[in-house]
Amino acid sequence: MTPGNRLLLVEDDPELQSLVSGFLAREGFDVAVAGDGREADRALAASPPDLVILDLMLPGEDGLSICRRLRQATDLPILMLTAKSEDIDRIVGLEVGADDYLGKPFNPRELLARIRAILRRAGRGRADKDDGAAPAPGRVLSFDGWRLALDARQATGPDGREVELTTGEFDLLAVFAGHARRVLSRDQLLEMTQGRSHEPFDRSIDVQVSRLRKKVGADLIRTVRNTGYLFTAEVRKG
Repeated sequence: MTPGNRLLLVEDDPELQSLVSGFLAREGFDVAVAGDGREADRALAASPPDLVILDLMLPGEDGLSICRRLRQATDLPILMLTAKSEDIDRIVGLEVGADDYLGKPFNPRELLARIRAILRRAGRGRADKDDGAAPAPGRVLSFDGWRLALDARQATGPDGREVELTTGEFDLLAVFAGHARRVLSRDQLLEMTQGRSHEPFDRSIDVQVSRLRKKVGADLIRTVRNTGYLFTAEVRKG
């Protein structure tokens, strides 16, 4: 990951805002900060970031509402900060479109690792965006009338129209298509898509599968009881 990606931190605690923004700036990121939804909207309009770090508990409009608004308007990656004990908030956050979550209190190094992983998966590395080179044709997977361009990170449905997927949804679909007709456990899916292990009562993969099913069709992703999920389509390269 080349330093220089722009981040927007939406956090109302002045001390935490200062500590996190300072840490990320020292790691080479260009960090903008906001204390509530209105300030976040102004920052987004002034200079769109590569990723938003969004606290759940904010004065006025809460993080879930902001996340929902952002997801309806853009595919911008969103990392949500939640109270560590509130599993339901994490689940709802993923349901409304967050790409990942991190519970408070957190280790700054873990936050950094999550940010880099999301940016890498989203193809938002600064070098990728600014080198001016023409995009390569890239790798393509086809199944059931769908076309999944892995390098361009585009999904085209059977009707020929591009389908908007969040970073997490695209990663999950790419993993399923790359391992078609194989049962994948939740541990495997988390490791392949987010680079982390499954925690007890962690339902993030189940939530993302549910969201993905609504967009690609429930028949393509079958639940295998007590094991994981199976992508049922025949997948072709090219």
